Amino acid sequence: MEPLPVELMNTVRADRDGVHDTIADPAAAARWLREAPPHAADAARAGAGSGIEVGIAGWEAVAELRDLRDALRVLAAAATGDNREPAGPSAGDLATAVTVVNRACARAPSWSELHWPDPDGKDAGPERAVRTAHAPALAAVAAIAEEAVALFAGPDRALLRACHAPGCVLYFIRNHPRREWCSDGCGNRARVARHYQRHHGGSKEDG
Repeated sequence: MEPLPVELMNTVRADRDGVHDTIADPAAAARWLREAPPHAADAARAGAGSGIEVGIAGWEAVAELRDLRDALRVLAAAATGDNREPAGPSAGDLATAVTVVNRACARAPSWSELHWPDPDGKDAGPERAVRTAHAPALAAVAAIAEEAVALFAGPDRALLRACHAPGCVLYFIRNHPRREWCSDGCGNRARVARHYQRHHGGSKEDG
């Protein structure tokens, strides 16, 4: 599992059939947010209600989420020197991408609330809840944007990599010195392509 902003970047995927957007509609975006790591899920469930609804707010949230994803991919390309052909929608230039991220951070602020159990009750202990005055899905998008700022402005930016396996459009955090690819599958494809190039001269795609 990659950090949440990288997971969001990687909702643009590619295979033999082309490039795919896995958060192309409100239902898909809501599903992605529900399945995200706990801190994003907390933000998504903050405030009234117990989940992310698809409707007017859902359409607004999916637009925000996709805009943020496209902006993060622009920033990731700049941070990694990624010279691959851009995949999926573009958020424009670097300055525009930064504006999108900052707007998302301010879109739906959330805050922590402490819950202290009744001493005579059976609760395990004090708990943290996340609250927001905004739509839950927008709060989740804002939380992801905050984490993205921490990623690009912190030490992990130096660990961010573009996967250069054939046909891949994903990013990953190089959490081990020997890691070169986003997945074992991409590593296998890259090794096959290198082997083909050594023995046949040229890329496998040329054949």
